[in-house]
Amino acid sequence: MTVALARVLAVAWIFAAASGASAEEGGRGVKIGIMSDVNGPAASNSGTGSTAAKMAIEDFGENVLGKPVETVTADFQLKVDIGSAIIRRWFDEENVDAITDVPSSPLALAVQNLVKDKNKIFLMSGPTSSDLTGKACSPNAVAFHMDSYALGNIVAREVVRRGGDKWFFLTTDTAFGHALERDTTTALVAAGGNVAGTVRSPLNNQDFSSALLTASSSGANIIALVSTSTDTSNALKQAREFGLMEAKRGISFTAPLGNLHDFHAVGLETAQGVITSDGFDWNKNDATRQFSDRFFKRANSMPSAIHAATYSAVLHYLKAVRSAGTKDTATVMKVMKSTPVEDFFAGKGWIREDGRMISDRYLLQVKKPDESRSEWDIYNLLKIIPSDQVFRPLTEGGCPFVAAAK
Repeated sequence: MTVALARVLAVAWIFAAASGASAEEGGRGVKIGIMSDVNGPAASNSGTGSTAAKMAIEDFGENVLGKPVETVTADFQLKVDIGSAIIRRWFDEENVDAITDVPSSPLALAVQNLVKDKNKIFLMSGPTSSDLTGKACSPNAVAFHMDSYALGNIVAREVVRRGGDKWFFLTTDTAFGHALERDTTTALVAAGGNVAGTVRSPLNNQDFSSALLTASSSGANIIALVSTSTDTSNALKQAREFGLMEAKRGISFTAPLGNLHDFHAVGLETAQGVITSDGFDWNKNDATRQFSDRFFKRANSMPSAIHAATYSAVLHYLKAVRSAGTKDTATVMKVMKSTPVEDFFAGKGWIREDGRMISDRYLLQVKKPDESRSEWDIYNLLKIIPSDQVFRPLTEGGCPFVAAAK
């Protein structure tokens, strides 16, 4: 079959599916569920996710398929059972077509099968476990944010290159933490480094004193904070109090998953020098600054990468619905994967078969206080990592439906 013929058949399939689906959709418009942590430790990074989603809807035009785009929001309180129950109700009783945000890998992993069983769409902008596009992948899900493979890959290679070859991990004891520690360790060893030890702590931990003292006595020259939100900021505050950041100690800190708000909360005096990675920097160019200024006026805070990814995911989804002429899941997913993702977040991205959105990402370092020009001027951009060097190769992910298609 020629490439031209294949494209003709693909287009024909899309419009045939759209014609069949339109009769089943009746008069309902598109409805998007936004699942966030509104009051918990991830609230600053995710809690205003509805703001980003609604900005995307407004920029799209607020209507699709002749109907207004609706949203529904919820706070799952970082509890998998609560989040799963809400999402199930959204699908069964509230006619939600797609969900987004979900800043929790444990919850995201729990709902992957639910999304597939209910034939809905999961626009992942919050969770970071690489298993979500690997062994736990779903044909109905797309991952826009960073994942644990990319985070570990980017940060470990650079830190080892700078001489940080003996690592101690302070890891959040969740699916996210386990995946990030695993993937970072793999990249660390491949780069020539080694692991001096690991301590795992519960989510939303308030006391890292014992873990930090163990790390400081291990002989490690890098303490890696495999955590996020208040866990990262609490660990950094206590490390500063214990004098672990003094140059004479010979210890540097890295946080593979960078969250702007974590470093803002703890302050540059404490967080300066931390190497991290992310998929978004609000101050990168005119387009990111324009979006961020608009977001700030609504939320009184600069957007995180989760906010930017939520915007990108919702906008791309709505464009696909409009292009397909239907909200039928299989049809829309096919259009999403065959259409470039182009916006201030993705640049010129694209969606792989396993649902991984591929785009350039950033290696960042927290600025010294005298380098910062404003309250939210947090990062020095060390490197832009090309998309083909960021994410796990498709053949290594173990995504079952991709393997079956081969």
